Amino acid sequence: MATYDELLSASGNTALINKVRVAVVVAATDIMLEAETVANHVNRLAWAKTVFGDPAAAGLKMMWPVLAQNKSATLAVITGADDATVQTAVNSAVNVFAQGA
Repeated sequence: MATYDELLSASGNTALINKVRVAVVVAATDIMLEAETVANHVNRLAWAKTVFGDPAAAGLKMMWPVLAQNKSATLAVITGADDATVQTAVNSAVNVFAQGA
C-alpha cells in the first residue's frame, strides 16, 4: 500500500504524468464519438472540449483521482502501471469532472 508521501511523490512522476495526459485525451476522444444518448453526454462533451484545449492541465487534474483509486498498490506498481490500467482509472473518474456548473 502506497503511503500518502509516496502518492505525493508519484504525482510528480514524469512517465505517469504523460500516461495520464494521453489517457485523458483518449477518454475525451471517446466521448466526442459516443452517442448523444449516453448518460451525462452534454457535460461529458463539454469536459472533452476543455481537455482538447489544454491536455496538460486536464491530465494534471486527473492525476489525483488516478492516484487515489490505486492507493492500495505499491509505489512501484503505481508508477509502472501499463496504459490499460491508467486508461481504466481515467475513464472511471471522467464523470466527476464532467458535471454541469
